[in-house]
Amino acid sequence: MVWVMTLLIKNPDSLKKVQQEVRNALEKKGRVQEDDLYKLDYLKAVIKETLRLYPVIPLLIPHESRDRCILEGYEIPKKSLVYVNAWAVGRDPKCWERPEEFDPERFMNSSIDYKGADFELIPFGSGRRGCPGMSFGIMTLELALSNLLYSFDWELAEGTKDIDTLKAEGVVMHKKNALLLVAKVPDN
Repeated sequence: MVWVMTLLIKNPDSLKKVQQEVRNALEKKGRVQEDDLYKLDYLKAVIKETLRLYPVIPLLIPHESRDRCILEGYEIPKKSLVYVNAWAVGRDPKCWERPEEFDPERFMNSSIDYKGADFELIPFGSGRRGCPGMSFGIMTLELALSNLLYSFDWELAEGTKDIDTLKAEGVVMHKKNALLLVAKVPDN
């Protein structure tokens, strides 16, 4: 949630676009329910783009190879620990145009998803060892984020000129400095 809001505040056109999508889809309903989420394609693209740039765990949980194998000419011995760098995969210029830019549009009309079948976007891992809480986490994020975007207009806290994207040390990718935003009730 913090990384999504950070990127949206840094990209006001995307923030306006996703807020407009949420507000248009719900009209005067009052709040977003789970059965409304299927209407929010741009919101889903924003989340995918955020996960591409800031995966929850940049170095996925290590795996042990079952058998000896050859991978692009390199021998991987049996019982080797394999670390997958999801952060580097999401920023690979062989897979992504302008890999360092926040561009949710790249996921509009794209079949690429974070569920583990598309290896250029694997923030939750892949296959049998993928994150078991992925569906619950994404549903919770979509619901909370869409309600925040529907209910409030967002701006930087007074005295704040810009938001940094420095990362804290640790296994999970947290922001180093707290995100301080002001929520205002829209004038509708």
